[in-house]
Amino acid sequence: MAGSEAAWQLAKRGIRVSLYEMRPKKQTPAHHGPYFAELVCSNSLRAASLSNAVGLLKEEMQQLDSVIMKCALETQIPAGGALAVDREEFARLVTETLQNHPLIDIYYDEVENVPEERPVIIATGPLTSPALALSLEKLTGLGRLYFYDAAAPIVTFESINLEKAFFASRYGKGGEDYLNCPMGKEEYELFYDELRRGEVAEIKEFEKEMYFEGCMPVEVLASRGIDTLRYGPLKPVGLSLPSGEQAYAVIQLRKDNKEGTLYNMVGFQTRLKWPEQKRIFSLIPGMENADFVRFGVMHKNTFINSPLLLRPTLEMKEYEGVFFGGQITGIEGYVESAATGLIAGINAFCYVRGEEQLIFPQGTALGSMTDYITTADPENFQPMNVNFGLFPPLSVRAPKQKRKELMAERSLEILSRFRNKYHKLLA
Repeated sequence: MAGSEAAWQLAKRGIRVSLYEMRPKKQTPAHHGPYFAELVCSNSLRAASLSNAVGLLKEEMQQLDSVIMKCALETQIPAGGALAVDREEFARLVTETLQNHPLIDIYYDEVENVPEERPVIIATGPLTSPALALSLEKLTGLGRLYFYDAAAPIVTFESINLEKAFFASRYGKGGEDYLNCPMGKEEYELFYDELRRGEVAEIKEFEKEMYFEGCMPVEVLASRGIDTLRYGPLKPVGLSLPSGEQAYAVIQLRKDNKEGTLYNMVGFQTRLKWPEQKRIFSLIPGMENADFVRFGVMHKNTFINSPLLLRPTLEMKEYEGVFFGGQITGIEGYVESAATGLIAGINAFCYVRGEEQLIFPQGTALGSMTDYITTADPENFQPMNVNFGLFPPLSVRAPKQKRKELMAERSLEILSRFRNKYHKLLA
């Protein structure tokens, strides 16, 4: 998705592109067909409405002549309020569009080492081949390339009930950095029983080696005994309730972005199915009406520590002319992956032309998403879908749905001004 989009953005601006694809010569464990932009999971590109962040992102991409959006709309099939596509026709159309472009040279071969040529865009997806992953490990530095996506759920701050949750840090260390949801004994036992019974997602064959003690699914920890969680991520020690008493168990939420609009459930990486996460985690006092912008996931996924490595242009900080796009940047989702390819392609064009690279403004979906993956806390960085929690807050108060509509209006206005300012580069 990202590589296809990046190649298109360069070629449409008159730059000759060498596009490398190892399939079908060498397949990944998840892909099956020979085409570019194969949708390996759902055939849905998610919500179409502008009042949904991914719908807004799609509109911004359309305005910037995205090949992924062009092909998606041409192969669209009915799906209610979502944009779904004919899976094979979509991938075939993307492939043929790139094959037929006179400035795109396609090579069906595996790239085992990061190329020396500059600029280069690395858009290898979540299942990067082992040889190239080793080369990327050397390029990015030890420990900056991750091979598993073990992410805890993230909720919006405004959806937490502050009559039940309170701010504090364990043993008073630092500031009041955590939002704490305390449980009594009966509340904990109900939560524990439901967690034990929760339905988990299927483990794929090529992911079975992934468990390790430092990143154990919360439901696996629970299976070791009723008090295991109370001595692990839910330990109540060092935290006093506002009343001065100690809770039986405490779930801690940690700020996930600098604006404090999103909070991460500490230690809650999980394989529970998403509806089960919503049902079970809503039993936590203070989270009865939690708005989940990301559910917990645990699956094989190669991605870099983008906050340490990338500028908001998606160029590496340490190596000029090396750009990244797609899920390897630590973004989640088909549309988001293609969007980072779009940004990388535009900025690789700027690099070739000797122009200043473009930082998309935060008020847009493109800018807010890119800002997150390049400025998040590198100690706790995990992949994320685009969502309105990443956007700068509005200065006016309004009901939830109206706020989303206002954010979309603001975003498109900002993008319009940005396009006008840089019309020669964004045409």
